[in-house]
Amino acid sequence: MRFVWQFLAVMAIYALGGIAVNAVKDDAWLTLVLGVTVAALAVLVYGWVVRATEHRPAPDVAREGAAARTGRGFAIGTGMFAAVIVNLFVSGHYDVDGLGSVTGALGLFGFMAAAAVTEEVVYRGVLFRIIEEHIGTYLALASTGLLFGFSHLLNEHATLWGGLAIAIEAGFMLAAAYAATRSLWLPIGVHFGWNFAAAGVFSTEVSGNGTDQGLLDASTSGPELLTGGDFGPEASVYAVGFGALLTLVFLWLAHRRGNIVPRGARRAAGAGSPAKLPR
Repeated sequence: MRFVWQFLAVMAIYALGGIAVNAVKDDAWLTLVLGVTVAALAVLVYGWVVRATEHRPAPDVAREGAAARTGRGFAIGTGMFAAVIVNLFVSGHYDVDGLGSVTGALGLFGFMAAAAVTEEVVYRGVLFRIIEEHIGTYLALASTGLLFGFSHLLNEHATLWGGLAIAIEAGFMLAAAYAATRSLWLPIGVHFGWNFAAAGVFSTEVSGNGTDQGLLDASTSGPELLTGGDFGPEASVYAVGFGALLTLVFLWLAHRRGNIVPRGARRAAGAGSPAKLPR
């Protein structure tokens, strides 16, 4: 039942927050304020429902070190997407015509903050964390990563390859980041940095959503395998390659820190008694 209550609580914020932010997306300032508010509310609700259903604190959203971990994640996510853009620019598939919209970038900051935080508390905070207790880190990473990727098939310009690409470069990578740190702050930062760099800075399409223009007036052209086509650079082989590499780095860190949960760990801990997860 703890899974049910946690899932329902965070999904309520996910759904209602998404509706609210989309309703004001034509007003950049309202989107900024509301998006940041939804992001903060998602973390508070997650922490509350974990405490209420598991009768313990929620250390993965502890305030201590939150800013530093989120900042490191933001730098990683931004740097990762910038590396994709550099490859596209050098190969002649990304062009900048000048400045785009500063207010548009501010609105996208709020929009992407809400999206990143709500998706992380749903997919990594609840789904990955609880499923991992039953089937281990690797199977939980694979199953929730694929679910995360293929959930993007509901987007307007979605493709099967785009969904698989998101599963590899984001679903697997963000779960590995959570496993390495046992904190939601780093994956939240990575997710937010990636999305904001893609839309708010480099003005590229994000997951086929018809994203508004950000800071740069730019365009991509060329083979879909390299540019991602209408789905955006997330469906680029460059993004998949960088995401897969970062996944391996985070899994290596998780191994080094003893944070890999083996399959059957919960059952091995005794009937009805959850495994003691490493922190």
